[in-house]
Amino acid sequence: MTETIFLMEPAIRLGFFLGILLFIALWEVFAPRRPRSVSRWVRWPSNLGIAAINTILLRIIVPTGAIGLAIAVEENSWGLLNQLMLPGWFAILLSVLILDLAIYLQHVMFHAVPVLWRLHRMHHTDLDFDVTTGSRFHPLEIILSMGIKLVVVATLGVPAIAVLIFEILLNVTSMFNHSNVRLPLSLDQILRWFVVTPDMHRIHHSIIPREANSNFGFNLPWWDRLLGTYCAQPAHGHEEMIIGIDQFRSHRELWPDRMLVQPFHGEIGDYPINRPVKKGSGST
Repeated sequence: MTETIFLMEPAIRLGFFLGILLFIALWEVFAPRRPRSVSRWVRWPSNLGIAAINTILLRIIVPTGAIGLAIAVEENSWGLLNQLMLPGWFAILLSVLILDLAIYLQHVMFHAVPVLWRLHRMHHTDLDFDVTTGSRFHPLEIILSMGIKLVVVATLGVPAIAVLIFEILLNVTSMFNHSNVRLPLSLDQILRWFVVTPDMHRIHHSIIPREANSNFGFNLPWWDRLLGTYCAQPAHGHEEMIIGIDQFRSHRELWPDRMLVQPFHGEIGDYPINRPVKKGSGST
């Protein structure tokens, strides 16, 4: 079973990625939430190109990925969960929940530590918000994120099937909650108790720092509600809110070469959680 998971994992993940990407892209065409401010032809090649670079880079640096480590953990009975006599289904469910909490805490950390914010802000410098924004992360952030995930998998003894389930969920929900799709408001209010919706996560991409420092969840909305980082609605409404950060507003910054060097130039700004927002700033 574990060997089959390892062999099939790349194909399964790619299949889900392409299928959900196509589905949501069509949904965005027929039921958009907001009018586009930047053409897809300007943004999509860069966003998807960065996603391809990240995939190749991880395969080179960590060929077996988190799945391979999880298989080794299972075979050697390493980690906390392998020392407990838990039913298989409960170990899988608990692992997915813990991995999701770890990703939430990691996300908060990347907003709180200035040097990590420099890496993460590339995700926020997109000038529009759609399904491809969910794949736009700096390669150095992706490598650090994988390192954190490997530590969690090894420490807890996460089952390989739980890693696969979580990776697929994270991929699917990241594309969904970054999408520019319109949901009935009544349905959104119900869904956001169980999953992060596009209207909920879009606030996190607001140009206003206090809104960018809210709604950190990717899969589950509970961590934001429980830990005090939940924001229900943007101050200026979804149609009028501005996406991005105030330092990188040029369309030239959407090109891959400029995206990759964004961590290494420019000011930190007011966006890290532990930095006060300057009075009179255009971002407040």
